[in-house]
Amino acid sequence: MMNQATGYAATALGYVAAAGGKPVLVKEIAEGTDIPSAYLAKIVNSLARKGLLVTQRGIGGGVLLARKPTDITLFDLAKALDDPSILTTCMLGTAECSDERSCPAHKFWSDCRSRYIEYLRKMTVADIAAFDLRRRTRAKPDAQAKPAGINLLKK
Repeated sequence: MMNQATGYAATALGYVAAAGGKPVLVKEIAEGTDIPSAYLAKIVNSLARKGLLVTQRGIGGGVLLARKPTDITLFDLAKALDDPSILTTCMLGTAECSDERSCPAHKFWSDCRSRYIEYLRKMTVADIAAFDLRRRTRAKPDAQAKPAGINLLKK
């Protein structure tokens, strides 16, 4: 399972992607996603240093994706935030997981881990944004629930 920082990052980047290329303030992202603002600011700074986000100060500033939402995966976020869920550690915590140094859970864990990593490499920020948009549209059926530029998320 992903750690909290990576989950928050995925949610926040989905929110930014749904803005369709318009800069979004960290405060707005925090309010729209129920992520603590101070924690989100740290995550945004980390992702900006890793080249996944661009931050702009001043009037008209905010947070932008550094790449297209279809080009940023959950694996990219997990790697940028050093998420332990993508490390090759043994499920039992004894050592690095490998065929040469296997434990009783090795076969099970290596199969699960492979499927998990494959999923993270396929799931994109665009997918998250589309899901979030559908959720928000169901909650608010008015026309204002749809952020500008959402058609940029189509693959």
